Amino acid sequence: MHEQQHPAEQHPQPEFPAQDQPHPGWTGPMDPPPDHGEESYRGSGRLAGRKAVVTGGDSGIGRAVCIAYAREGADVLFTHLDSEKNEAEETARWIREAGQQAVAVPCDIREEENCRALVERAVAEFGRIDVLVNNAAYQMSQPDGIGAITTEQFDRVVRTNLYGMFWLCKLALPHFAEGGSIINSTSVQAYKPSPHLLDYAMTKGAIVTFTQGLAQMLVEQGIRVNAVAPGPVWTPLIPATLPDTVEFGKQAPLGRPAQPAEMAPAYVFLASQEASFITAEILNATGGTPLP
Repeated sequence: MHEQQHPAEQHPQPEFPAQDQPHPGWTGPMDPPPDHGEESYRGSGRLAGRKAVVTGGDSGIGRAVCIAYAREGADVLFTHLDSEKNEAEETARWIREAGQQAVAVPCDIREEENCRALVERAVAEFGRIDVLVNNAAYQMSQPDGIGAITTEQFDRVVRTNLYGMFWLCKLALPHFAEGGSIINSTSVQAYKPSPHLLDYAMTKGAIVTFTQGLAQMLVEQGIRVNAVAPGPVWTPLIPATLPDTVEFGKQAPLGRPAQPAEMAPAYVFLASQEASFITAEILNATGGTPLP
């Protein structure tokens, strides 16, 4: 990963084998297997001594962030769904191998009390929160349009992607010290929505607005708020929620999806003190798709 090369050729390119999984999806059956930086990410102490909370840390971008944060010197508490226990254990193993404390918490962030309990657990384990990464998300493709989006689906998308983020920011803030950082996961969908992901794209647009507004609100407290907007990324959510994985990511100018490991450095940078003058920003990592 560190050798200079053509970026389009650095990781697998479509076409991929056709594959389908029930939600939430798991890493093991994926072909090709996702790269979370297990063998490539090198830390340099950027987050030494920090205490981080990462939602959706069991797989995909969340796992890559957890691994990178641990190798940068942070202790990490991360969430997962009950059905993702085995995935969570693998993430925790990589954190511990980096010499850091790993706390895996089953938590459905769609409920406010679960978010409250999560923050209380983080404070009990770490004493404070330095970095909050709101990464957990839900999507489900509906090629038949808005008429096929049920109220149940809409509620799940909005409560996972927006309510949980809102509650966790609100509840965690009293436990932040100056210099803390909040990083939200938005998406290329916020700017270039795919019709079959209408409800998901809507929430990602809201995350951009929330990030920019909250950042201005917290400037005086010395807390920075930013977001990362990934393009297509090869995670278990893809075979679990999209009807066609064969050409996934081919629409990006680089002609392939990102691997989770390629997203993690953005989250490290925004959490680090090197980004001290950066707040209310959206870091676009889209594989070449221009965004405003």
